[in-house]
Amino acid sequence: MSSDNSPVQPWWRTLNRHHWFVFTVACLAWLFDCLDQQLFLLARNGAMKALLPAGADVKLYGSYATSIFVAGWATGGLIFGALGDRIGRARTLTLTVLLYSVCTGLSAFSTGWADFAIYRFVTGLGVGGVFGLAVALVADSLPSDARPMALGLLQALSAVGNITAGVVSIVMAELGKNGVINPAHAWKYMFLVGSLPAFLCVFIQVRLKEPEKWLKAREASRENGQKFGSYSDLFSQPRWRSHALLGMLLCIAGVVGLWGIGFFSPELVGDVIGASLKAQNLSDGEVASQKQFWIGINMIIQNTGAFFGMLSFAWLAQTIGRKGAFSVGFVAAFAATFAYFRFFDGMEDLWMSAVMGFFQLALFAGFAIYLPELFPLRLRSTGTSFCYNVGRFIAASGPFTMGVLATRLSAGATDPAAKLEAFRSACCWMSAVFLVGLVAVALLPETKGQPLPED
Repeated sequence: MSSDNSPVQPWWRTLNRHHWFVFTVACLAWLFDCLDQQLFLLARNGAMKALLPAGADVKLYGSYATSIFVAGWATGGLIFGALGDRIGRARTLTLTVLLYSVCTGLSAFSTGWADFAIYRFVTGLGVGGVFGLAVALVADSLPSDARPMALGLLQALSAVGNITAGVVSIVMAELGKNGVINPAHAWKYMFLVGSLPAFLCVFIQVRLKEPEKWLKAREASRENGQKFGSYSDLFSQPRWRSHALLGMLLCIAGVVGLWGIGFFSPELVGDVIGASLKAQNLSDGEVASQKQFWIGINMIIQNTGAFFGMLSFAWLAQTIGRKGAFSVGFVAAFAATFAYFRFFDGMEDLWMSAVMGFFQLALFAGFAIYLPELFPLRLRSTGTSFCYNVGRFIAASGPFTMGVLATRLSAGATDPAAKLEAFRSACCWMSAVFLVGLVAVALLPETKGQPLPED
């Protein structure tokens, strides 16, 4: 049995040309997926202002749109995760990338909140399928000694997609500032940029092949009768059912913390910096462009921290084990998130975004490494997608709950400062969700140094 503890040589040296190709395609699919996610977060406020009638609560409807997107994400994970086990990871990955690319582009042509919400839901379907498929593809294609660090790096590279979205935001702000585009239409151009990954689909379809392990197991299943991508099998067998439900709880803590709280940092940064800019008696157009610029800077800083956080988590998981790394990660994510939303107060505090990003996103490297180690090959994409994505049906309530909580805390307040304080308080209260993950950690098995499970 090969050991995760002491590979004979660095993990990347065990990869041949085919391994590198599979790893690269999987990373690009997930990187572009995350680019689309972040473009939505950065364009969300601009889209709400353009599509909602005057006087509507932009933050509240932004929370609704996020919840709808996350619900689509959960549905896509449920559908495409099982499909990947049944018809192949590569073929299904092509479909999911095409789906999220096209519908991200269509979001730019929305004429009202309703059609925008529909596009976001369908985009979520594609986005939801990618993670489980990419992780299963890498787990089944690469050597066992390379698997944990490769999956940690795959997740870390998602931060590159997030950072690219920040760069796009800054470019749009500069174009708006220089009169090249209308700042009020910047959100449209950002969604159009997000449609570009559709070109990746052709690349995947032409050369990407199914893992040899999957092909052999699929052929053998015709004789032994084993079902691939079967939810009835996943939940009828106690071992896999336990792993699925506890893995889902593990992911809920991280996903609600990130999507229900952490990814609302653009709103906090925009409000804090916007108030500072207005105090300088700048025009509304200049304030809008500068806010977009600094929100983009914040996204880059937050995800630079995330990149190093995910690499650090992968190293820690290999050093002290998966359970120990998650225990440290959840407590640190809670502390960093609470401190950020309580104490962030201006441009000089942007370093706090890197700290929060480091600890919040570090957990997601753990999901990439740990989840495929909980399920057999015939259920690997199904189980991984179920844990990572289906918990988003619950996680989808996070942005909605945060929006409602902030609205109620600011009930009757007309002062922007009072509304901002209510928003801070709502995020601080909800940051406790990270501690829920400790329950799942206590009940799940340690998989460090163990081969991938089979029936």
